[in-house]
Amino acid sequence: MNSRPRNTLAALTLSATALVGIVMHEGYSEHAVIPVKGDVPTIGFGTTVGVKMGDTITPPKALSRSLTDLQKFEGALKQCVTVPLNQYEYDAFVSFSYNVGSTAFCRSAIVKKLNTGDYQGACGEILRWTYFQGKNCAALENARLCGGLAKRRQEEYRQCMGNG
Repeated sequence: MNSRPRNTLAALTLSATALVGIVMHEGYSEHAVIPVKGDVPTIGFGTTVGVKMGDTITPPKALSRSLTDLQKFEGALKQCVTVPLNQYEYDAFVSFSYNVGSTAFCRSAIVKKLNTGDYQGACGEILRWTYFQGKNCAALENARLCGGLAKRRQEEYRQCMGNG
């Protein structure tokens, strides 16, 4: 892991690179869709709050809405993480939280390990979150069901470790 000094969370905001990575992972949908069977309606770049089937959105509005959504995820992260982070760790955890939800993130072993100073262990926990509907998305036979989830977790892990 990189030995750069960590910053207090108050000093960190999501980097532009991380924003681009998140919207690329999420993909763009002009119309509300169920991205994978069993999921909730999603629009734009992964927005789920208040989305109903039949909704539509333009790319500029979708990006604006994603920025608003991401600020909420950043706020939640700053509420439950009590240790300083490097920018790359922060970006990885915001991306992860955006995907799984703030509540799941804040209750996870990731946050427990982080708050004890086990940064490497916390990053490693990201790799455990590859399941969807009880199926391991890292298994080739489940790749289609999962929409790139295992790849995303690998990228978040590498970013978290400072190799993104």
